[in-house]
Amino acid sequence: MNLIKTLYIVILIIFGIFMFVYGELDDSPGGQLLGLLAVVAGIIVVIKKQKKAWKTKITLFNKKQN
Repeated sequence: MNLIKTLYIVILIIFGIFMFVYGELDDSPGGQLLGLLAVVAGIIVVIKKQKKAWKTKITLFNKKQN
């Protein structure tokens, strides 16, 4: 996973947290749900990519692990 995809995932997680908090302030359960789904989706993508990287011995930021 390259740096730009990692940045997009981090932005997705931060946006999800923002949506969750804003949904609580606005008393909007739909906004909270969308924020929660964005955070969970971002975390799942990170975990899947890291597991795949561990199998091929590639970390998120380094090409090869020595």
